[in-house]
Amino acid sequence: MKLYRFLTGPDDAAFCRRVSAALNKGWALQGDPSLTFDPVKGTVICGQAVVKEVADVEWSDEIKLSDW
Repeated sequence: MKLYRFLTGPDDAAFCRRVSAALNKGWALQGDPSLTFDPVKGTVICGQAVVKEVADVEWSDEIKLSDW
Protein backbone atom coordinates (compact mmCIF):
# COMPACT_ATOMS: atom_id res chain seq x y z
CA MET A 1 0.00 0.00 0.00
CA LYS A 2 1.25 3.48 -0.77
CA LEU A 3 0.42 6.28 1.67
CA TYR A 4 0.28 10.01 0.87
CA ARG A 5 0.35 13.00 3.23
CA PHE A 6 0.50 16.72 2.59
CA LEU A 7 2.19 18.53 5.44
CA THR A 8 1.44 22.23 5.87
CA GLY A 9 2.35 24.95 8.30
CA PRO A 10 4.05 28.29 8.79
CA ASP A 11 7.51 28.62 7.23
CA ASP A 12 9.42 28.08 10.46
CA ALA A 13 11.68 25.62 12.24
CA ALA A 14 8.67 23.65 13.55
CA PHE A 15 7.54 22.91 9.98
CA CYS A 16 11.05 21.77 9.05
CA ARG A 17 11.11 19.49 12.12
CA ARG A 18 7.76 17.94 11.07
CA VAL A 19 9.09 17.19 7.58
CA SER A 20 12.37 15.86 9.04
CA ALA A 21 10.44 13.64 11.46
CA ALA A 22 8.40 12.20 8.57
CA LEU A 23 11.58 11.51 6.58
CA ASN A 24 13.10 9.73 9.57
CA LYS A 25 9.96 7.56 9.85
CA GLY A 26 10.50 6.34 6.29
CA TRP A 27 8.39 8.85 4.34
CA ALA A 28 9.90 10.27 1.12
CA LEU A 29 9.48 13.70 -0.40
CA GLN A 30 7.05 13.77 -3.33
CA GLY A 31 7.42 16.72 -5.67
CA ASP A 32 8.48 20.24 -4.88
CA PRO A 33 7.45 22.14 -1.76
CA SER A 34 4.86 24.88 -2.16
CA LEU A 35 4.67 28.30 -0.55
CA THR A 36 1.85 30.79 -0.21
CA PHE A 37 1.34 33.97 1.77
CA ASP A 38 -1.46 34.31 4.34
CA PRO A 39 -2.23 38.04 4.35
CA VAL A 40 -4.46 37.78 7.44
CA LYS A 41 -1.71 36.25 9.57
CA GLY A 42 1.09 37.98 7.66
CA THR A 43 3.07 34.76 7.30
CA VAL A 44 4.34 32.39 4.64
CA ILE A 45 2.71 28.94 4.67
CA CYS A 46 4.67 25.90 3.42
CA GLY A 47 3.39 22.64 2.03
CA GLN A 48 5.26 19.43 1.24
CA ALA A 49 3.87 16.14 -0.02
CA VAL A 50 5.37 12.93 1.35
CA VAL A 51 4.73 9.29 0.42
CA LYS A 52 5.49 5.95 2.03
CA GLU A 53 5.25 2.37 0.79
CA VAL A 54 3.91 -0.03 3.45
CA ALA A 55 4.10 -3.76 2.71
CA ASP A 56 1.49 -6.31 3.74
CA VAL A 57 -1.12 -3.74 4.79
CA GLU A 58 -4.38 -3.04 2.98
CA TRP A 59 -5.92 0.42 2.74
CA SER A 60 -8.68 1.30 5.19
CA ASP A 61 -10.41 4.61 5.89
CA GLU A 62 -9.54 4.08 9.57
CA ILE A 63 -5.79 4.37 8.89
CA LYS A 64 -4.29 7.32 10.72
CA LEU A 65 -1.51 8.51 8.42
CA SER A 66 0.49 10.21 11.17
CA ASP A 67 0.87 6.82 12.91
CA TRP A 68 3.08 5.61 10.06
